[in-house]
Amino acid sequence: MGDLLPPAAISFLAVVFTGILVMVISMILDRCWSRALSIRGLYYFISAPGVVVHECTHIAGCLITGAKIKKVVFFSEQGGSVTYQSPKVPLLGNVIIGTAPLFGIPLVLAGLTWLFGTYLGCILFSSVPSLTSVESAGVLLSSALTILYQNLVVKFNGWFLLYLYLTVSLVLSLSPSRQDIKNALAGLVILVLMGLLIIASTIPLLIDLLGSVMTPFATGLALGFAFELIAIIVTVPVMIVYKLRAG
Repeated sequence: MGDLLPPAAISFLAVVFTGILVMVISMILDRCWSRALSIRGLYYFISAPGVVVHECTHIAGCLITGAKIKKVVFFSEQGGSVTYQSPKVPLLGNVIIGTAPLFGIPLVLAGLTWLFGTYLGCILFSSVPSLTSVESAGVLLSSALTILYQNLVVKFNGWFLLYLYLTVSLVLSLSPSRQDIKNALAGLVILVLMGLLIIASTIPLLIDLLGSVMTPFATGLALGFAFELIAIIVTVPVMIVYKLRAG
């Protein structure tokens, strides 16, 4: 593939693919937990921190783009929501607001990782590689398994259970809702096409600028994927119990 596409194109497409992958996994995990927890109140308890942070990222997106917030709902039968007027930054504003959870929640997860690792004795990620290959995904999976083993088996840390709870909750709410994606879809398509055009131009200055802009997104998405791996490992036994009960 490296012979067919320049490195800049591979990196750019890797970020786009990672974003799609992170959204799909988050949606699947949320559906699994929603179905497995027959007691609705328990599901709301699990998802509550993630829902609050999810909506707060939308609020932050509104403030950044100058969109006037009309109504904020954190808990309802349909989930949380933020109703806002058109942002002052056309097209790009809806993209920022709609995809805010996809980038904001990984930042919160990174902050939690620093807090629990620095002050509460948990052994957590020291670094997260960008998800640019199957090998890097394998490294992330190995790190997630090691983290679980170190904190639950080698030296049990009760604070790690709280970390797992918050991690799972945030990952369940990581993906933008369907309405968010609908609002931002046109802008996202245009931005992806612009990125491909910049790469096709082969102008070094523009390509370097694009790389600088994409780097924080790549790191945030890799963090999101890493925490999704932990959530998947935690979800598997829950789903096994659910299947046994349903059978």
